[in-house]
Amino acid sequence: MDPVSVGLLVALAGGVAGEVGRQTWAGLSALVRRPLGRDGGQAPDIGSGEAELTRLAADPGDQGRAQALSTALAVRAAVDEDFRAGLAAWQERAALLRAGDGAVTNSVSGGTQNGPVLQAGTSPTRSSTPHPPLRPPPAVPGTARWTRRVDRRRRRRPRGRRDQ
Repeated sequence: MDPVSVGLLVALAGGVAGEVGRQTWAGLSALVRRPLGRDGGQAPDIGSGEAELTRLAADPGDQGRAQALSTALAVRAAVDEDFRAGLAAWQERAALLRAGDGAVTNSVSGGTQNGPVLQAGTSPTRSSTPHPPLRPPPAVPGTARWTRRVDRRRRRRPRGRRDQ
């Protein structure tokens, strides 16, 4: 099993990713607070990780505390099968938060963009808004377009009648 990323632990402890991040942190907290060795066997003399979790929550930016929590989680997962399964499930959910490790790369192509451009991280659906085509410039006297416009008007006007 892969160890939990120190960067992810620091980010979650610091409240990054809004409500989803808080829920993910709460999920890890609940997992760590579960009793050791729920399978009925004797739990060896190891820490649950709760002390490391509390220390990191008190100082979310401390990389050393995050590393200590990551180590405690790995040790507990090595000896507690239920915890290992729960931690693996938690890591899968947390991986959705760190897709690209927070890096967002936006690429705008296809010529001139007329209108807003949405820049975001991972998006499950395409959310671009189509814009109407640009209007052609108005007819200017002396141009071919102006001549066609005048010719169309002359064809529509009835001949031989004048308004009096």
